[in-house]
Amino acid sequence: MSVPEGSDPGRGRLRIGIVGAGFMGATHVAAWTAEAHPVVIHDVHPERAAQLAERHGAATAATLDVLLAAVDVVDICGPTHRHAEVALAAAAAGRHVICEKPLARTVADAESMLAACDAAGVRLFAAHVVRYFPEYALARARVVAGAIGHPAVLRLRRASYRPRHSQGHWLFDHEKSGGVVLDLMVHDLDYARWVAGEVVSVLCNSVGIARPELAVDHAVAILVHASGAITHVTGSWALGRPDFRTSFELAGSDGLIEHDSTVGPIGSWLAPSGDGGHGAVGLPSSPVTEDPYRLQLREFMREIVDGVAARVSARDGIAALRLALAADESARTGHVVRLEAGPR
Repeated sequence: MSVPEGSDPGRGRLRIGIVGAGFMGATHVAAWTAEAHPVVIHDVHPERAAQLAERHGAATAATLDVLLAAVDVVDICGPTHRHAEVALAAAAAGRHVICEKPLARTVADAESMLAACDAAGVRLFAAHVVRYFPEYALARARVVAGAIGHPAVLRLRRASYRPRHSQGHWLFDHEKSGGVVLDLMVHDLDYARWVAGEVVSVLCNSVGIARPELAVDHAVAILVHASGAITHVTGSWALGRPDFRTSFELAGSDGLIEHDSTVGPIGSWLAPSGDGGHGAVGLPSSPVTEDPYRLQLREFMREIVDGVAARVSARDGIAALRLALAADESARTGHVVRLEAGPR
């Protein structure tokens, strides 16, 4: 990969190209600049890119080709249905690719993105940031350490008000975004697989699919894992007040781990063991107060520069997309969708 002038890979200070200056683009720009990486921003609305660049001392690129010539890493934060075309262009230019979830609108597009990056010798990262939120990372670490025994039932909830965009926004076009299942629920579908393993079947109901005229979206899915565990997932754009709520319960043969963002830290109720301990493990390596977006992007950069694998891979992103599309299919058909018990 050619390194654009001004990059410093020896110090891990590569130039970052942000495609998309909306909410997630702004979030990523803030994280990258806090990590002292030079940033270049491109958006189909130049004035929006300019405003974001001015706030963070970043540069702008008038076209995608100009951005590709100026950076080492392309961070895709634009509309879901455009992820693949931007990623393919970045791979063709020899640039590493970071892509906001979901990785693409279709599995075929996601697979083509990974194939193109592999052929170009660059990395593709799926930005599933929930794996980096401290409460989620700690809970999963406790499960892996055996704190709750065999995971049996997971309950994952993620709820927000309907996004505050105009009616014609791409996010409200199911063909472009996939609605609440692909845009919001996909976080917890990925987390369920990370905690309880591969999924063999999905059953889902969605208000957005059944009653699109209601202008809200709320979906509930049931996953059956190859291990026998069952996960209940709720994703909602129907919260009636302006906040964002998440919660989880991870129940197993020896105890329960739960968290509710409206209440406070993780709680654990674990079966007593011979040594009287509760089976808790230490926190993840980074402080719990750290911005998960910075931690995620720093981990991606570490893989690019030092080859240390990040906790989420492109294959994980494809697997999460496959689960979300299975949930979408189930909601549309009313049938259980069965999956192979393993990544492809």
